[in-house]
Amino acid sequence: MKPVRVGICGLGTVGGGTFNVLTRNADDIARRASRPIIVEQVGTRRDNPQCETAGVKVTRDVFEVARNPDVDVLVELIGGYDVARELVMTAIENGKHVVTANKALIAVHGNEIFQAAHEKGVIVAFEAAVAGGIPVIKSLREGLGANRIQWLAGIINGTGNYILTHMRDEGRAFDDVLAEAQALGYAEADPTFDVEGIDAAHKLTILASIAFGVPLQFDKAYTEGISRVTADDVEQADQLGYIIKHLGISKRTEKGLELRVHPTLIPKERLLASVHGVKNAIAVMGDAVGPTLYYGAGAGAEPTASAVVADLLDVARDITTEHHYRVPYLAFSGIDEADGSLPVLPMEDIVTAYYLRLLAVDRPGVLARVATILSEQGISIEAIIQKEATEGELVPIILMTHRTREQHMNEVIRQLESLADIAGPVTRIRVEDLDEQE
Repeated sequence: MKPVRVGICGLGTVGGGTFNVLTRNADDIARRASRPIIVEQVGTRRDNPQCETAGVKVTRDVFEVARNPDVDVLVELIGGYDVARELVMTAIENGKHVVTANKALIAVHGNEIFQAAHEKGVIVAFEAAVAGGIPVIKSLREGLGANRIQWLAGIINGTGNYILTHMRDEGRAFDDVLAEAQALGYAEADPTFDVEGIDAAHKLTILASIAFGVPLQFDKAYTEGISRVTADDVEQADQLGYIIKHLGISKRTEKGLELRVHPTLIPKERLLASVHGVKNAIAVMGDAVGPTLYYGAGAGAEPTASAVVADLLDVARDITTEHHYRVPYLAFSGIDEADGSLPVLPMEDIVTAYYLRLLAVDRPGVLARVATILSEQGISIEAIIQKEATEGELVPIILMTHRTREQHMNEVIRQLESLADIAGPVTRIRVEDLDEQE
């Protein structure tokens, strides 16, 4: 059969990995696709010494690849928002299929991109945009197609998981482990996207859209980072039978859809609690299949390239299929950007349990006032730990609550922080069982 000719834009870590996998495994890939997949052109600002590009057209202008009539599929691996969007839209306008690993692009501009691709009858594939080499998008979109998804929760940023793992295992502070992660190349010089949850929110937005059949709504995702989690929090969670993970969580409720990223206490016996280091994992609960877990390398050159090439295989198989018979981009037909059938709930309406840590002046009656404030908001205390006073005569108090609405907890924290006997901000970490709907 006629070869599928690919143009790779970006020859960095993932681009280089994709080029090498395509060339190294060309025979096996051709057998799986029933036709050769050939790198026709590469667009890159700089050469990658780990890639042997002799015999391949190389250009410094990625838009040349998007307009090349000999390229059937453009592989966008340059990252970012603006240039990547323009590049993908140019490729679509020129009738090319697109494969991308760019989660930010899909989360923010995906609705627009899919609409343009639909009008042109071309494929946009993005397996590598979420969790690197883990085929979770294909699993949600196709393998779990019989299910009404109830919830999903994932460790979908390796940097944050690396930091929390080493804080727990070694009792180290956040800043110390972050510096180590940067030295090892696991964290960027500016780690904001990773440690503040923005990267995870991009990925969660995509997963939730595919799982629940809603438009991409990154702007409505609640995002909270791990920079305020202390070694004391990690230790206390451990003593209470929990592990702190930076989770992306999306749940279907009667009132709407939860879409949130934040530090979370989960019981030690849950499978997600055993995911350490830079690994990723996503738990999905379907009404028919029950709980499932997808685990593996969430980043890296060849793990991510594995997903990129898998998308290229799908494109090669479907390239001659009538557009209306292909699997929809986001799994469901007829998703409209203005669809409000399953609205994203504001964080104030979320119901969960809580871990609270506060420093109180060591004098009689303080704990009673704390308990009264919680009681007035209808919040029950599940566990309480009062530790030894510090050098400044401040007593660390750890509280675990039963499930309550976030709005009520916000009021509790506001009142606690206004008390003269409470020093500094109150630390709040949400608690999830993740098996409650099994």
